[in-house]
Amino acid sequence: MNILIILFLVLIWIYLIIERSKFFLHMIQLEGYKEEQYRKWLQESNKVYSETLIKNSIFIFIMTILFFVVSIFFNNKDKLKLFLWILYNLLWIICMIPTLNPKDKDIKKPLVFTNRAKRLYTTNLILNFFIILIVYILYTKLISDVLFNFPLILFLGTALYYFQSETMFLSNVIIKPLENNINMRFFQQAQEKIKSMEDLYVVGITGSFGKTSTKFVTGTILSERYRVLNTPESYNTPMGLSMVINNQLNDKYQVFIAEMGARNIGDIKELAKLTRPRIGVITSVGPTHLETFKNLDNIMKTKYELIEELPTDGIAIFNYDNEHIKKLADKTFKEKILYGIGNNEQLDIYAEEVEVSEMGSTFTIKDKKGNSIRCTTKLLGKHNIYNILAGVSVAIAMGLNFQEIKKGIEKIKPIPHRLNIINPGTGVIIIDDAFNSNPIGAKAALEVLSQFKEGRKIIVTPGMVELGTREEEANRELGVNIGKVCDFAILIGEKRTVPIYEGLMETGYNEDNIFMVNDLEEATKIIQRIARPKDVILFENDLPDNYNE
Repeated sequence: MNILIILFLVLIWIYLIIERSKFFLHMIQLEGYKEEQYRKWLQESNKVYSETLIKNSIFIFIMTILFFVVSIFFNNKDKLKLFLWILYNLLWIICMIPTLNPKDKDIKKPLVFTNRAKRLYTTNLILNFFIILIVYILYTKLISDVLFNFPLILFLGTALYYFQSETMFLSNVIIKPLENNINMRFFQQAQEKIKSMEDLYVVGITGSFGKTSTKFVTGTILSERYRVLNTPESYNTPMGLSMVINNQLNDKYQVFIAEMGARNIGDIKELAKLTRPRIGVITSVGPTHLETFKNLDNIMKTKYELIEELPTDGIAIFNYDNEHIKKLADKTFKEKILYGIGNNEQLDIYAEEVEVSEMGSTFTIKDKKGNSIRCTTKLLGKHNIYNILAGVSVAIAMGLNFQEIKKGIEKIKPIPHRLNIINPGTGVIIIDDAFNSNPIGAKAALEVLSQFKEGRKIIVTPGMVELGTREEEANRELGVNIGKVCDFAILIGEKRTVPIYEGLMETGYNEDNIFMVNDLEEATKIIQRIARPKDVILFENDLPDNYNE
């Protein structure tokens, strides 16, 4: 009977280890399997995710000491000792089950069991097995009454369960040489494939923001004449691009559009050497990922790596209205196309007579040769006109005429979670801009919200992240801008959103119309209470799963 109880407890422990290790596998995956970033996340966030486990582990520690003290005191009373043994095991189960991560937690970007994730997960389980095996061998060698003293094993197993964050870190270190080798071969395979496709036209797109939207806009326009392959979603890393090249790119495609993301100096250069673009587009330069870049100069330098890697006959395309990009464009002597809004003699492609409404935008596109065409798009916001102008510039560079470009623009569809309107049929309009947020994008979203003439305006936001030392200032400015547009503000994260609150109060905002909540579930309850037909709700940003208070 006792052996069956022990086997049952062991199975429960194995299940707990498996589930908790999945959680930390998910977190390290979100951090790009980079030890430094994962370690930083652990320092900032692990205590939040482990509050219940910490309390219960302390209780188990006290319970273990009491068990052995009381057992020694009642050494000659076997029935009482058996009762204490069973009670301890039962209490252990009761303490451990609540420490599992809830299954109904709203995951924004779920764990993906890629081959790399499977290898890391397996390595972690093997590491756990060896640790517990060593503990068991020592236990059986040193302890006489193995069954009765099993609570000691449970306590040590609890400690190992608690430190899954560390075993995952160690597993990642152990397997890193193998992963580097696999990644290098995968990268080189993709690189060789690109080199062998001599007729393939590669377009590289980078920028602090707007690059994903620009990629899809450009692909839609170019599809009027060419067979185009876009990198899906936000695939913009060496391994993400390599996977697309190796698995999807083939001879039927004439154009490959590669989105290029970066967190560190040299990242864009690596991607450019992989894809060998003939056209390079820089959509924007702004204060994103400042935690790794440190300053705007490093961001500018990194984005410009795309232009530096273009061939001598390559074409560089710049958003000339961006003050930082203007500096980069002015020092470029390769063939270039400059785009912007307004009749600027220096611009090659520009938009005039812009009319922005809650239903989309209408504008006239012109070039230096005097060609012009009136266009309409369902995309919301002035910033999306810039994304379209970037796509138009690529299309001009690849020989499309204005009629083809107009048809392409009309086919552009709103991109999910990037300022697209949702009508749930309740009379309340929702603007979903939850994918990401940055100072320019948030301002553009509020401009779109201000276009709605009927109903009250409600914003739901956790603010902006990854802005380094400028994060507090940017969120305070966001609060000021919200105060000028919105009737109600629902702020997610009572600590993180303090700067937004302060910005709101600077505008003399009605404090009764500010709601500070802990999560989206609480925000939803408030919306259900205050929203009424014709109101417009803007969801601005949705923090990734590895961010918290």
